[in-house]
Amino acid sequence: MSTATFVNLPVADLDRAVEFFTALGFTARPRQPGADSAQLSLGDTTHLILHTPAAFAAFAGAGVCDTATSREVIVGLGVDRRERVDTLVDVAVLAGGTSLGPGQDLGFGYMRGFRDLDGHQWSFLHAPG
Repeated sequence: MSTATFVNLPVADLDRAVEFFTALGFTARPRQPGADSAQLSLGDTTHLILHTPAAFAAFAGAGVCDTATSREVIVGLGVDRRERVDTLVDVAVLAGGTSLGPGQDLGFGYMRGFRDLDGHQWSFLHAPG
């Protein structure tokens, strides 16, 4: 079975969020002026859909989570090298994100996390083999 992943997130400033994720290597698809959503891709099977809060609430059929007090999801992305984990989190921090601390050796792999501009929690993981 062929599958793809689509992560949908609400963001306060759509243009700024697109710039943030583009800095991390996502490719933004063209969008119409005034659009309330934007699609970005990371490879052929991983996609990120960013929505204004109103568009997200309408799409989800529920209110938007307050990321200052709650987590609706933690998004983890695998990378090919341990060094890439730290590089990507450092890029996220330079682009305005917040580091969640030093990397962690989990025995089976290495992981480090950050929060994006809107407080959504992400991590990069390298698990050899």
